[in-house]
Amino acid sequence: MKYSKLCSLLAALGLCLSQQVVADLPAILFPPQGTVYDFDDEFDKKPWQEVETQLPPAPREETLIPFYVSPTAQGVFSVDGATISVGADGVVRYVLVVVAQGGARNVSYEGLRCDTRERRLYAFGRPDGSWSKARSNQWGLVENKTVNRHHAALSREYFCPGGVAIRTAQEGVAALKAGGHPDVPR
Repeated sequence: MKYSKLCSLLAALGLCLSQQVVADLPAILFPPQGTVYDFDDEFDKKPWQEVETQLPPAPREETLIPFYVSPTAQGVFSVDGATISVGADGVVRYVLVVVAQGGARNVSYEGLRCDTRERRLYAFGRPDGSWSKARSNQWGLVENKTVNRHHAALSREYFCPGGVAIRTAQEGVAALKAGGHPDVPR
């Protein structure tokens, strides 16, 4: 007997609630003229702010991880796995080492903004292990061209799958060692 009374009470409560929802339905479906709802109104729009960057130690041969760029790329392209970081600003930073076919070695400290597909060059490495700050260190678009494609390869295939930054340095190291990020179709 108590069970049937409880069921009746719950059914009556449900009916009352559903009648209230139905009564409010026109206001929900047809808001007053001039009412504008914007999804982004629910979130604070804060301008992106880059965090202060510290130059890493010079790259070490034992922590260099070579990566594939393209069939036409000449030279050996590597990232120092010990220098990969993902900042609070969402920037993936790393030391890039490029050794040309003739033996010339270029070392640079760079960053990728995955959400905007941009890159920034912070500094060049010197032979003595010190750094020289880049004169032109503004953010620029990562272009997927045949020449100098290594930035596009790092962005699209290793550190920014689908335009989203890796979460940890370990994820970046794993992607380099595996020949690509697991979220990038091959």
